[in-house]
Amino acid sequence: MRFEEVVGQNHVTQTLRNAVSSNRLAHAYIFSGPRGVGKTSTARILAKVVNCDNPVDLNPDNVCEMCKEITEGRSLDVIEIDGASNRGVEEIRNLRESVRYGPARGTYKVYVIDEVHMLTKEAFNALLKTLEEPPKHVLFIFATTEVHKVPPTILSRCQRFDFRRIPLEEITSNLRNVADAEHAQISDDTLLLIGKKADGSLRDAQGIFDQVFSFCGATISYEQVLQVLNAVDQEMFFRVTDLIKEKNSKGSLQLVEEILSRGYDIREFLRGLAEHLRNLLITRTDSDTKLVEASEVHRKRYREEAKHFTESDILRLIRLVMETESAIRWSAQPRFKLETCLVQMVQLDSTIQIDQLLEKLEELKKKLDGSIVDVVGTVKASAPTKAVTVEEAGKSVFPKSSRNHRGLGEAASRVNVGEFFSQSLNLPTTGTAAATGLSIEDFHTSWKKFVDEVKRQKISVWSVLSQAQVLGIQDDAIQLGCLDEFHLSSLQHHREFLTGVAQKVYGTKRIRFETSISADLSSGGIREAQRVEGIESPAAAHPVVRALMRELGAEPLDLRGKT
Repeated sequence: MRFEEVVGQNHVTQTLRNAVSSNRLAHAYIFSGPRGVGKTSTARILAKVVNCDNPVDLNPDNVCEMCKEITEGRSLDVIEIDGASNRGVEEIRNLRESVRYGPARGTYKVYVIDEVHMLTKEAFNALLKTLEEPPKHVLFIFATTEVHKVPPTILSRCQRFDFRRIPLEEITSNLRNVADAEHAQISDDTLLLIGKKADGSLRDAQGIFDQVFSFCGATISYEQVLQVLNAVDQEMFFRVTDLIKEKNSKGSLQLVEEILSRGYDIREFLRGLAEHLRNLLITRTDSDTKLVEASEVHRKRYREEAKHFTESDILRLIRLVMETESAIRWSAQPRFKLETCLVQMVQLDSTIQIDQLLEKLEELKKKLDGSIVDVVGTVKASAPTKAVTVEEAGKSVFPKSSRNHRGLGEAASRVNVGEFFSQSLNLPTTGTAAATGLSIEDFHTSWKKFVDEVKRQKISVWSVLSQAQVLGIQDDAIQLGCLDEFHLSSLQHHREFLTGVAQKVYGTKRIRFETSISADLSSGGIREAQRVEGIESPAAAHPVVRALMRELGAEPLDLRGKT
C-alpha cells in the first residue's frame, strides 16, 4: 500500500519518490526482475501516488476515492493489461486509440502491462510510435521477468528499474510480522524453512505461509511444515557427510531407499545437498558463517563439520553432485544415478596437495642424504677391489621381500628403492670402477648434467641412453651396457656425438665411449646377490641399517664377488 512496504527494493522506491517530489516523472517505465519481488505492487503504488488527491509524505493516502478505486481495481484511469493474453497487434491498436482520451478523474491515465515480453514483434512495432511520443497525460509501466526478450527499441524509450531477489533475512522478517499479525506461534527455524522454499520470492513465501497456516492453525511446528511442503530435512544432508566420513557405502544405499520411500524429489534432494556442501565450503574457507543461509544451530554444526574436510575434497563432492543432477534430467533410472553418486562420494579418497607431497619428499631426502652415502661407502669399503652399484646397496638394505612392508607404503611397491635413493642423491643407478684420468667423484657430479645435455640436443639418443647402464670407467673410456643389439647399435652409431658431449661436460679430450651388451641388463634387471645367513659386515653394523632391519625387516646380503 505504501512505498515503505515494498520489501528489499529501496533503490527503486526511493528513486520513484524523488521523481514524484521533483515532478520529473518519465512517460514510460519498465520493471524487470524475478517473480514475486514487488514489480506489479510498485506499479500500483506509483499509479496511486500520481493520482492521489492528498498524498502523504510522497505516498498515497489510501483513503481518498481515487486510491480506493485503484486498490479495488475499478478505476477507469488505471488499466492493467496481461501481456500474455493480449499479445496481438489488434490489442495494441486499440490501446493506441484509447490513449488519445484524457483521464476520467485523475491526473494521469496509467497503463500497466504485465509480462510485456510476451507481446509479438508486430505488437511491439505498433506500440513503438505511441511510446516514443505519448500524450502528456499518459504513463506506461511495463513489468517483465525476461527483459532480454524486450526489443532494444522499446527499452531505449523507457526508464529501466531492475528489481532484486529478496534476501532470506528480509523474507523471514516479513513473515514474522505476518505471523504476529495473525497471532500464530512459529519458530525462527520454521520461518527459515518457508523462506528458503520461496527462493527469493516474497509472494511465494507469503503464499506458503498461508498454506501451512491453513493446515496447522495458530500453532505451526517444523515437522508439520516439512510434511506440508514435502521438503527434505536438513538433518538428512548432515547424514550424507557423516556417511562420507565413515566410508559407509551400505548406509548410503539405505539413505537412497529412505529418500524414495518418503516421496522426496531426487533433483530437489541433490539441489539441497549441493547447497549443504556449499555451506561447508564457505565455512571451511572463512570461519565467518554470515553467508550461510541457515539457523544459528546449523551454523554451529557447519563450523564443526567443516573441520573434517579440505576445500579440495568439498569441491570434488560438489562437482559430482552437480554432474549427477544434470544427468538425472535425461536418465530413465534416476534412482541408479543417485545411488552411484552417493557411493562414489563415500568411496572418494582425500585429496593430497602436490606441494605437500613434494615437501615431505624433500624432508625425506635431507634425512637420507648423509645416511645413505655412509651406507654405500661402508659397503664399498668391505670389498675394495669390486664395483658396488648404488642399486645393489639399496637392495642390500631393502631385500625384495620387505619392499611391500607397510612402512614403505604403496610407493615402495612400485619404485625400486635403490633407484629412489640414487635419484634423491642425483647419482646414476650404476657404479663405476676407479679410473686413471677421471675420478669417480667428478664423474658422479657431472653425470646428470651430461644426460640432460644429450636430451637437450638429441632426445632420440637420450631415450636409448636412459636405458643403458654405466659399467665403469677404464682408461678414460666410459663403458656402457645395453639392453639388446638394437640399443647397442644405436649408441655405437652416435658414439662421436656422445664423446663430444662428454668432452664438453667433463672438460677432457681423452674421454670416449665403449658399448657392450650386459648380461645383467639383458636378463631383465640387475642380478641379485646370493644371500648368506649370519653375515656380519661394517655395513650391517651401521645404525641406519640396523634401524631399517628392525623397523622394515631388511636383511643384509653378501655382495662379495659382485662386479
